[in-house]
Amino acid sequence: MNEMSKMADYVFVPEPTPTIPVAGTDKLFPVRRIYCVGRNFADHAIEMGHDPDKEPPFFFQKNPDSIVPPGQDFPYPTETSDVHHEIELVVALKSGGTDIPLDKALDCVFGYGVGLDMTRRDLQGQAKKMGRPWETGKSFEASAPCSVIHPVSEVGHPTQGAIRVEVNGEPRQQGDLNQMIWKVPEMIAYLSRLFELRPGDVIFAGTPAGVGAVVRGDVMTGHVEGVDEITVKVV
Repeated sequence: MNEMSKMADYVFVPEPTPTIPVAGTDKLFPVRRIYCVGRNFADHAIEMGHDPDKEPPFFFQKNPDSIVPPGQDFPYPTETSDVHHEIELVVALKSGGTDIPLDKALDCVFGYGVGLDMTRRDLQGQAKKMGRPWETGKSFEASAPCSVIHPVSEVGHPTQGAIRVEVNGEPRQQGDLNQMIWKVPEMIAYLSRLFELRPGDVIFAGTPAGVGAVVRGDVMTGHVEGVDEITVKVV
């Protein structure tokens, strides 16, 4: 069946699959789903008014087309006046399944990147107060800027190292990967009990304290030691 015949099966031409470039190659990592773990650094949980010792891991999702590939700007979203940056390690999966054993979880990882979980904090706060879902605060267009993905063969499995973000050269967030409450294998194993993980799934692994607002014209520079750096302008 040629491409034109395949297109004839649809009522309109489907949107292309969101992708992230793979470092050192001309290949693209196709994004299936984006899972984000909440409050995975104790200092960030505390700054958001929660006790990290009393909470099991919890997750929310972003839409796959929320990804902003490297080199592109972040457009300031509508219906908000309080957009925050959250710097995160990004975990890209090459395989998955259900009930993945903890000691097999890292076998699912293709590679790692650096991401920003951009958040309409005012809308998220309203949703929290009303007991509603977070999608309007978390899962909007361009809410997931991301670096290229670096294969495990290049960067290994990072477990420690600085994770930070500066805005216009001024330090905002600073932490270390070893401060993550739930480590990468634990996140994968836990998620696989809630969902069937598949190739192309991406996990944003949580953010340290220091989240704050950005405005149009700001330049965010995020860094995860041993992985990569990302620079994104707010427009």
